[in-house]
Amino acid sequence: MASGFGTTGDPEAIVGRLRAFFASVLPEIDLEPDQDYFALGLVNSLLALELVTHVEKEFGIEVDVEDLDLDNFRTMDRIAAFVRGKLAAAR
Repeated sequence: MASGFGTTGDPEAIVGRLRAFFASVLPEIDLEPDQDYFALGLVNSLLALELVTHVEKEFGIEVDVEDLDLDNFRTMDRIAAFVRGKLAAAR
């Protein structure tokens, strides 16, 4: 588990780290936590794979095949909820 997240994770801290990821891969776009970057056409399949890998490494979780539902990853808010659920389940 990544340090600083405890067992449930702080949603604002999670979103902050996701913002940093998106700022590095989409520097020209300022996304809000509830914006659907897939619907906006900003994320292709390669970037989606990078996002999943980043989430695993950044938050010390494992994204299982059954977790690869687009709804878990379409916004930063949804990723934060997903990460919190995974961290809580690991308790």
